[in-house]
Amino acid sequence: MRRSVRHDDPAARATRRLRLALVAVGLVFVVGTVGYVAIGFGVLDALYQTVTTVTTVGFGEIRPLGAGGRAFTIVLILVGTGTVLYALGAVFEAVLDGHVRDQIGRRRMDRTIAGMQGHIVVCGWGRVGRALAGFIESGDHEVVVIDNDAERLAGLHLPHVVGDATEDDTLRAAGIDRARALVAALDTDAGNVFVTVSARALRPELFIVARARLDATEAKLRRAGADRVVNPQRIGGARMAAFVLQPNVAEFVDVVMHDGTLEFRLEEVRVPSASPMAGRSLRDAHLRDRTGALVLALRRSDGSFTTNPEPDDRVEPGDVLIAVGTAQQLASLEAFVA
Repeated sequence: MRRSVRHDDPAARATRRLRLALVAVGLVFVVGTVGYVAIGFGVLDALYQTVTTVTTVGFGEIRPLGAGGRAFTIVLILVGTGTVLYALGAVFEAVLDGHVRDQIGRRRMDRTIAGMQGHIVVCGWGRVGRALAGFIESGDHEVVVIDNDAERLAGLHLPHVVGDATEDDTLRAAGIDRARALVAALDTDAGNVFVTVSARALRPELFIVARARLDATEAKLRRAGADRVVNPQRIGGARMAAFVLQPNVAEFVDVVMHDGTLEFRLEEVRVPSASPMAGRSLRDAHLRDRTGALVLALRRSDGSFTTNPEPDDRVEPGDVLIAVGTAQQLASLEAFVA
């Protein structure tokens, strides 16, 4: 993520002072140790004498010192004590100022994101972004959030990146090269188009879902590279109509997909080429007997659906099984198919 750091930035100033202080303290210990070794001390004794001298502990000399040793000790006390006090001041300034703590937290966050694999990048922390991140996280999937408003992300427990999601460096900072999917949920359609274009250019095979506020934008998002385009207003209207016309069906689908209070779930399972299912019919595979899950539909590799498939329908590599069952049944189905 690109970040312009001005020379009068308090965080940069505090960081530079702290680094300089730590280097100076280390140099004092090295010079002191080397000096006492030259006087005739052993390495451990020399280091011990340096530490007690610089910190003014006052344990006394390990061995008698001549005039040269005393002169060296006087210089070490004056230089070393001042350096240590300077370092302590830099540490206290950094802690009290809070900027360094923020940087440490940012670095820790960067390391967390760098270790993630197969996560989902959510661009935009508005109402839509919050809602979909909650659903994604409830399904035990990792999420990385991108937003250019640091105040929006303040206190967020999820890994996040403060920056412009339309910029390549920001997407890289969110681990787009290792992500499973990306959701463009910015407040503007233009922003979502730019995010989609950037993400598709960085990861041609990445699965991208984009939000559209206007009907006219949906075609543009698809041309930009979005695999799926969602219009929240249209979906909201459709759900409301479903509750009016078929309330029980609509509520059942909602509970199965999102609520979590029912035992049953809908899941999709892709059939790899090496699967024992590949090339066999549903009857021959005995999926219902083996796993207990019920296959509701097949999505073929060309994108077409076979709903309520017949027992003699063959399953080919690359097909997706859409099944319903308990968590245990669906796990058995996934294990068998894989």
